[in-house]
Amino acid sequence: MKPLVRNATLSGYVELSQSLGIDPRGLMRQAGLDPAGLAVQDRWISGAAVILLLELSATAARREDFGLLLAERRRFSNLGPISLVIREEPDVRSAVELLVRHEYMYNEMLHNRLSESSGLATLKVGLEVGEAMATRQATELAVGAFHQVLRNFLGTRWQALSVCFTHSAPADLGTHRRIFGTTVEFNREFNGIIFYGNDLNVPNPMSDPLLRTYARQYFESIAVSRDTTVLDRVRDLIEVLLPTGRCSIEQVACSLGVDRRTVHRHLAASGETFSSLLNATRAQLAEHLVANPRRSLTEISGLLGFSAPSAFSRWFRERFGCSARDWRAQRTGPRGLGEGPPLSAARRGPHL
Repeated sequence: MKPLVRNATLSGYVELSQSLGIDPRGLMRQAGLDPAGLAVQDRWISGAAVILLLELSATAARREDFGLLLAERRRFSNLGPISLVIREEPDVRSAVELLVRHEYMYNEMLHNRLSESSGLATLKVGLEVGEAMATRQATELAVGAFHQVLRNFLGTRWQALSVCFTHSAPADLGTHRRIFGTTVEFNREFNGIIFYGNDLNVPNPMSDPLLRTYARQYFESIAVSRDTTVLDRVRDLIEVLLPTGRCSIEQVACSLGVDRRTVHRHLAASGETFSSLLNATRAQLAEHLVANPRRSLTEISGLLGFSAPSAFSRWFRERFGCSARDWRAQRTGPRGLGEGPPLSAARRGPHL
């Protein structure tokens, strides 16, 4: 399976493209990406498609610094749930090590390494795409984003000793020197950042010791294994796509960077079909949503991807053996708030 990245990787892409006078949606469709999908930040999409989009955009805008301009728009929040944890880490070292160790949680193409020697720290930034293609813009986006993270911790006046790129210098170095200073170098043997090792020991000014434990506990509860299976990926994508009303095997395959036959084959190897996984995921979400009296059944219908409340009602009765309204009453009635029925029909019934 090809590596994926979170939609948040393209945060700011539409605005940047429009400011440079190019058509972001047309370019996204050309790269095989769904423009409407950008609204779902946690959706996973093909890393190769993102790389292609950045190269197409740089060419259309005639800006060799396109990836770097996009990096300037990155924020901690673009990293997803891990951003909540690194903000509370006690020092720069632990924050950067956490980002490197859990890089697969926000970008499966990234393969970074932090090393120290002779008082210097080197953060090498690598991209593994799985196919031969130009990666200049994606590389500058990744290095620029890490540079932004370091500046968030060390202050806007902080400068690296050297910012290195394996590709050649652009015709216009203005943006690179504005962001990195005069220490940016090209045609080097690796992509990354060299800085003083002592910078890693600088306390994190954003850290709140009282929140650190809670942040770590939260992160450990959501952290996924690097060995996430295709089944896990499809299930996660179903959860993300259901509220958009665009949850189909075609959309899932597009997000995974494969065709629908490949998805079918991987699911079959796990004894599943797309329909069975969709129904099981819906049932699990429905139990939590319907049990919450603050959500209307019409709202829940939309969150579960149904085109109309009547379709949701029919599905729920077939799946759980009673209406959603009756099921909610059993959960929240005077017999015992939150106790629920002895065993839900979703677990008793046949696996559709």
